[in-house]
Amino acid sequence: MSFSAGEMVTRKSHKHDLLFRIASISGNSALLHGEDFRLVADASLDDLEHVGKRDLEQRKKQRKEQEEFSYRLFRQDYQLMKEKREYQTTNGYQYTESFFQLPTKVLHIDGDRMYLRKCIELYSRIGLQVHGVHIHEKDMPHEIGSLVEKIQPNIVVITGHDAYSRNKGMKKDIRAYRNSKYFAETVRAIREINPNLDELVIFAGACQSHFESLIRAGANFASSPLRINIHALDPVYIAAKIAYTPFMEKVGVWDALRNTMTGEKGMGGIETRGLLRTGVPYIPDDEEDS
Repeated sequence: MSFSAGEMVTRKSHKHDLLFRIASISGNSALLHGEDFRLVADASLDDLEHVGKRDLEQRKKQRKEQEEFSYRLFRQDYQLMKEKREYQTTNGYQYTESFFQLPTKVLHIDGDRMYLRKCIELYSRIGLQVHGVHIHEKDMPHEIGSLVEKIQPNIVVITGHDAYSRNKGMKKDIRAYRNSKYFAETVRAIREINPNLDELVIFAGACQSHFESLIRAGANFASSPLRINIHALDPVYIAAKIAYTPFMEKVGVWDALRNTMTGEKGMGGIETRGLLRTGVPYIPDDEEDS
């Protein structure tokens, strides 16, 4: 059986649990990228099996249903935050002036170009301003500084692919992880520019990442406390929760994780202040020119 880069496959040894696409092939070994989860894995070609059209359609349907469920949860949460914000801004609806919001800027760097595209689509759907950049994980520590200086973001998301390898060491050893070291170095580089945890909020990590190292490096939220796989879109929901929470309120960790598909087993963090700022009055553009 022959395989080529870009094909969708599953692994026989793991009972076909996850859907992968082949990133590259070298000899009898393939580098695999998770289609829905931010996992990278090596596998022999003998362990791979092509995914049939019907199976692929069924997996995509299940994925879409899960993603839509999380999105609906977020929209419900967002609507409650919006109503609370309107009540507070108008002093209990005593004032009728329209208010404006200062947009939160998100810088999202991703080691996977396809995941980045999916995340940008979700940011747009949620209504967040994002600057997305595809960077290979090992290059992130060297390129992040200039990006932060140029874009001046309020939130930075650092993600891509990762994996823990038992053959390389114990779970507490960061050297046993494929990309956790690079994620941690990237976080430290950002904190050298801005050490304030509430001015610049950071999410870092991917599937099975070394959670403790990322938090110690200065991330507000990170993956993966129990070294499980995280969904490709989960970092976006963390960023959105922070972005739409007023700056005078804190975001509890449980609140931030509630709308994600992975939950507390895959992600964790520290209490963080929201970033949304509102003001009054709102002046339409045509009135500004009159």
